[in-house]
Amino acid sequence: MISKYPRFIWVLSVVFVMALTGTARVRAESHLKEKSEVVRKGLILDLDADRGVKVVNGRVASWKNQVDWKVKTFVATRDSSHKNGTGHPALKEKVAAIGGHNTVVFRRQELINSDEDAFDHLITGSGYTWFAVMSVYSQVSGLKDVNSFFGNLRNGGKYEGLWAGLKDDNTLWAGSRNGITFGRWDENNPQVPGPKLEENRYYVIAGRMGAGTGKVTIELFVNPEQVGKPVASKLFPVNPKANSSKMAIGQERDATNHPGHESFDGELARLLMWDRPLNSQEFKKTLSLLKKTYMLLP
Repeated sequence: MISKYPRFIWVLSVVFVMALTGTARVRAESHLKEKSEVVRKGLILDLDADRGVKVVNGRVASWKNQVDWKVKTFVATRDSSHKNGTGHPALKEKVAAIGGHNTVVFRRQELINSDEDAFDHLITGSGYTWFAVMSVYSQVSGLKDVNSFFGNLRNGGKYEGLWAGLKDDNTLWAGSRNGITFGRWDENNPQVPGPKLEENRYYVIAGRMGAGTGKVTIELFVNPEQVGKPVASKLFPVNPKANSSKMAIGQERDATNHPGHESFDGELARLLMWDRPLNSQEFKKTLSLLKKTYMLLP
């Protein structure tokens, strides 16, 4: 009987080691998954050119949001010719420069979501963060220095909403509009300027606006190495009564009067949006994920 005890102890040791190893593996796998996942809290938009892009007759007909939220799909409607079904964006597949991922190519074209109110709260107190993986082409000037790659400006009135775009020479800018004054750029509609972007180079670009009422800070980042160092920032007076409109991709708004006139020329591989300002740790995690995913490490 005594001789059986060493074997019993050995069996218990093996089981214990296996349990520890299994636990360690599960924890390691969970840690890796956590590191590779996009921050979920407050995430309302994930447009990924690898997923959810519907192509009809060689052109992009729609782009589906990968977040389970009330905003589902962005649909191609028209271009500067005002003809439905013409001039839709194109899908560019397996782009070597970003690790074989796809992009959606815009040439003064637009994709529109029909929900009038879904994004209103971003400029009335919740704040926001957005990230884009993109490249730019030479811009074709419509409205001078307004070549937007997204925006939800209201048609008419004082055009409140948030937006980001390029000057005609590809100088980056972003901002929010509170609907108090009409001016394209003034203290109620600050332009947060960035650097001039190189054509056909892929960037990670981000914007962040603080939560709350009163004056909050809008920050703009380009390939940021340090979260605390935006390329530019401006104060924005929050108007809780502001009423923005439909979100457009490739354009500043649902420009029914002149679609394509304020649109950009370039590519979007990814567009992410949260209805809150990400903290420094979340921002850093998202930046690291996008740089690794799209092989944009320095």
